[in-house]
Amino acid sequence: MTSKLTDVAGSSDYVKGSIVSYTDEIKNKILRVRGETLKNFSAVSEETAFEMAANVRKIFQTDIGVGITGFAGPGGGAEKNSVGTVFISVADEKKVSVKKFQFSGSRIEIKDQAAESALTFLKKFLEEEFWNL
Repeated sequence: MTSKLTDVAGSSDYVKGSIVSYTDEIKNKILRVRGETLKNFSAVSEETAFEMAANVRKIFQTDIGVGITGFAGPGGGAEKNSVGTVFISVADEKKVSVKKFQFSGSRIEIKDQAAESALTFLKKFLEEEFWNL
């Protein structure tokens, strides 16, 4: 998703940074996802996505944080969350919204669908916040 945001000239005005956290260790140590969350719900879960978005916002000291976690394949996945399962979360200082998606296709296609869906979810989140002012 960050790549899509930074493809636009001037994106440094609204993108402070991103963290790619493939492992539980990085999710825990860098993104501050609680060990209990990873143990009890797994890295690919609504709870982990929630903490990722909320914490990245705090780490970068931004108005909005986005978290994406999922199984892009071809390996991975589990009975509960198969390959193509992605949780996307958006956080501001008042709330965190999380949505579960199920994508299909190759690894690249799933990653691209997740990035596009995250941008759409972010847009809808911001529009909702705007109309609730």
